[in-house]
Amino acid sequence: MRVSESFVLWNHASLKILDVRYLALFREEASRAWQLPASSFLFATKGRAEIWLDGQKHSAQRFYMLHGGKGARLQICPLEDAFEYYVIYYKALLPLPMNQELIAMLERQRPFDAAYGFLPEKAVCLLQNIQLMHEEWEKRNGLEHFHVRALFYQVVYELLRQMHNPPLLRKPNDLAAQALGYIQENYTQPLSLEMLAELLDSSPRHLSRLFKQRTGSSPIEYMISLRMEKAKELLRRTEASLQDIAEEIGYPDRYYFAKMFKRYTGASPIRYRTEQARRDETSKMARYDIEAGRSRVYSDNGYHHRHDKGGTFIPMRYSNKSSLATILFLCLTLILGACSAPTTTSTANPGAEQPQVNSAASASTSNQPSAKPATKIVSTAKGDVEIPVNPQRVVVFYLLGDVLALNVKPVGISDVQKGAAFEKELEGVQTLGTWFEPNPEAVLALDPDLIIAPSEKIYQMMEKVAPTVYIPFDRMTVEERLQKLGEVLGKEGESKKLLSDFHAKVAESKKKLGEAGILDKTVSIMEGGKGNMSVVSSKDYGRGSQIVYEYLGMKAPAIVQAKLDKPSGEATAESVSFEVLPQYAGDFVFRSAYEGMVDLSDNKVWNSIPAIKEGRLIEIDFGLSYYNDIYSLDKQLDFIVDSLLKAAKK
Repeated sequence: MRVSESFVLWNHASLKILDVRYLALFREEASRAWQLPASSFLFATKGRAEIWLDGQKHSAQRFYMLHGGKGARLQICPLEDAFEYYVIYYKALLPLPMNQELIAMLERQRPFDAAYGFLPEKAVCLLQNIQLMHEEWEKRNGLEHFHVRALFYQVVYELLRQMHNPPLLRKPNDLAAQALGYIQENYTQPLSLEMLAELLDSSPRHLSRLFKQRTGSSPIEYMISLRMEKAKELLRRTEASLQDIAEEIGYPDRYYFAKMFKRYTGASPIRYRTEQARRDETSKMARYDIEAGRSRVYSDNGYHHRHDKGGTFIPMRYSNKSSLATILFLCLTLILGACSAPTTTSTANPGAEQPQVNSAASASTSNQPSAKPATKIVSTAKGDVEIPVNPQRVVVFYLLGDVLALNVKPVGISDVQKGAAFEKELEGVQTLGTWFEPNPEAVLALDPDLIIAPSEKIYQMMEKVAPTVYIPFDRMTVEERLQKLGEVLGKEGESKKLLSDFHAKVAESKKKLGEAGILDKTVSIMEGGKGNMSVVSSKDYGRGSQIVYEYLGMKAPAIVQAKLDKPSGEATAESVSFEVLPQYAGDFVFRSAYEGMVDLSDNKVWNSIPAIKEGRLIEIDFGLSYYNDIYSLDKQLDFIVDSLLKAAKK
């Protein structure tokens, strides 16, 4: 196939998309041979298969692209459990009348009927466009279908481009090359290592290692560098506002962009733009001088030249005495400046003002190495980790209240649940996404010296960014967790006092409840209410369960208590229909409250429950009861005890 002629024919063709489908075949159901109803592109996304197209065998794997014309016979035989693929049906017509040259090309090439298959180099870029085509096509809307057509042109262009300029050494499974190409094409879009790894059917760690071997940086670092280079170009060449530039390169606002830019370049965007403008102006002036005075060419011997009318160079002595005087004056100024400058042996920052230094002190310290931050080794679930003795820039996910209670104000945190006990205390601190899927790029921008990760997944995401300590919150008691955090943060004394004070407060609370005749009453904790109700059946589910069932030691109704007494190691809640809900209701009922919760005021079953009917329903804010850190537990304890005492008086 002459690809250059195919370009011409595709460019002249009138295209119509007939259908975009996503299909899956399982190993036991190899398709029978069938005829394509229209010209088609088939793009594999998962598994391997043998595909027969008009008698020719294609060994298809992930990202394999196949094209066939209308009427071509196709059979797919999966070689793995499932073979998944997109298929795009289209119709292409060349408008009449056609000139003789186009007719000849069409007879030679027939690009809309040709059968071929290959493994594209930048497959993930194609995957993204084809996925979007399918999503838009499913909407069945005229505007979206117009978008599908535009995306189809992009797919065809990329295919023809790669067929026209095939790589000399194509490695179909070169993940680093695939990732590199994808980032180059999509660096202005939201992107995470996990998203990239999923696209390439790889693990984040494996992909990151391969990418770093290829480029010397991680995928996210490489993406940031592309964004910053584009930002520098926009700052130099345009008058666009910082907000416009931020949005153009993929950042949500100008403040975040400015912080990233300064960290990358060492200068703020405004300063960079100003300095570049000065340099450009200086360059223009120098160019102007050269261009405006073409008749003067200077040489080393103190002469300058001019052109005569015939273009011949004529040597001349300086004829302007004032110019010579100016030069002499400048030379004298430089000499005097050099003589008056203070002597110093420092070369660390020649452009900065040097402080006066005592010579004896200077002599005694000149050979000392620069001080490095003190570090220590802590043992973790992931082995020994070297961390700063006194970390100053701590990033923490989920365990926000524990760190805050130890008098450490983090520089970066996971999103704070609305209504959390520490919500106000953490106002203004940089948020980094959800605790279970944070933004690595945003973490990197904060330049942390310590990261606290609550799960193995977050640990794997962050361990290359900065020293990371894995605190498996779901496998440690509050006491174990706080003691470890005290060791990590150098707050052992604070952690002991926190625990001591908390346990004393629990003992005092139990005494109050006992004196009020409440401690031996049953308590249920519920959430939801649309069709059924979730009833908490473990001590570490949140929603106040740890305070009620573990620390206060209160009991649940028998049907729930049986589950509480058999700890499974999992945080559980049982979905209960309203017909049997009264069996699960204790003497006091706590219901998790949040915006948009179901209104049960007219529900007959709900209102027949004694605790509800007699005013012993307590609504506990979802945000307050979401976390189980020591800070939150302390506030939950206050709320729960006060609420029980008040409800008992009704």
